Amino acid sequence: KKDIPVANFTIHEIHCSRNIEVCCYCRESIPKTEMKNHVESEHVQVTCKCSMKIEKSLLEDHEASACPLRPAVCQHCDLQLAFNKLHEHESYCGARTERCSGCGLNVMVRDLKEHPRVCG
Repeated sequence: KKDIPVANFTIHEIHCSRNIEVCCYCRESIPKTEMKNHVESEHVQVTCKCSMKIEKSLLEDHEASACPLRPAVCQHCDLQLAFNKLHEHESYCGARTERCSGCGLNVMVRDLKEHPRVCG
């Protein structure tokens, strides 16, 4: 997968065919001596804490951006909880009220950021 000068191509092709394999999973060129280790470390199936089976090399991205059990923080109270519980918690949490120190009215937590503009 690299540009080779025409003068070296035949020698390079012989060298590659003896020493390099293309991984059948990711199509990367891997030295033949490292192929078994590559497959075991990158392409073995592991189980995420959410019970999804995924390639080991993809687990970190899954846990960071797609896993329903990844950590998430409530925008209202900064509580950390699982992402799949976030929407339900924020609906409840944002509907709580707090007394405004400026006007004395009870204001829903979800409206506290906007309240100072109308508080007077």
